Amino acid sequence: MHCINKREVSRSSSLLRSMNVRSARVPLILTGKAKSTLLSEKVSQMMEWASKRAVIRLNGEKFRRLIRAPPRNYSVVIMFTALQSQRQCAVCKQADEEYQILANSWRYSSAFTNRIFFAMVDFDEGSDVFQMLNMNSAPTFINFPAKGKPKPADTYELQVRGFAAEQLARWVADRTDVHIRVIRPPNYAGPLMLGLLLAFIGSLAYLRRNNLEFLFNKNVWAFSALCFVLIMTSGQMWNHIRGPPYAHKNPNTGQVSYIHGSSQAQFVAETHIVLLFNAAVTLGIVLLHEAATSDLDLGKRKIMCVAGIGLVLLFFSWLLSIFRAKYHGYPYR
Repeated sequence: MHCINKREVSRSSSLLRSMNVRSARVPLILTGKAKSTLLSEKVSQMMEWASKRAVIRLNGEKFRRLIRAPPRNYSVVIMFTALQSQRQCAVCKQADEEYQILANSWRYSSAFTNRIFFAMVDFDEGSDVFQMLNMNSAPTFINFPAKGKPKPADTYELQVRGFAAEQLARWVADRTDVHIRVIRPPNYAGPLMLGLLLAFIGSLAYLRRNNLEFLFNKNVWAFSALCFVLIMTSGQMWNHIRGPPYAHKNPNTGQVSYIHGSSQAQFVAETHIVLLFNAAVTLGIVLLHEAATSDLDLGKRKIMCVAGIGLVLLFFSWLLSIFRAKYHGYPYR
């Protein structure tokens, strides 16, 4: 999450108040026909914009007229963000990419209707909207339902669920009963890397076709198996599925957290830390095994033994500390 400077938000408050004074009108009581006409115009306007781009860009005037002002019979999911380079919000750009995938999946699906629209408010284009909603961090996803005001559940839990398009689609389905099948653009990086890897292995096997003993080297296979196990047990697959942020920056204190405080979620940085700690414990176990079974002189074996014990004690205790931080009330140390 990116913290937006509160002074910049408050700076827009005076402008917002002046705009409210200038735009003050005597409330009009609309007849049923007038409401129907106004609603039809608003829906037509939203459909026209949605036909040009899947994510509609809103400023303060458009937000008040099309989202806040009645009548409205359509839901609008809005991403409040800060994409300008001077804001230095890396997570905003990452979330925007996933949000665009979700919106395009809905826009080009056969089930597309005017029941729901996807929109965006950038801080530099609608700071008055941020002020209106008392919002000082980005990105934030809010669903504005067709009837009534947004409830707490209409604000997406970004820190818990991540910003992957699939997770956003599940949340949208929960809040609007609109089910969106996420369709990602083709990504050829994976097949290309796999092809290069197979080509490398094939070339290596061809160059050493007269000496393939390395394929029967148990140390090579053991190291490969350990790397695979460490990657899987550190939570990399969870990251791939859920798409969590790399870390979390507290918008009030500016402190960066690399370990998620809940057992139901994690950060990408957390999996990297756990991977390194597990690797260090594994290295310690290997050193202890080698110290007990190798034919090295006694002095070197003692050094290996001490190093192995130190690695296991130090990094396993740090792993327990992370476990206690996520599972509150864990009694053991």
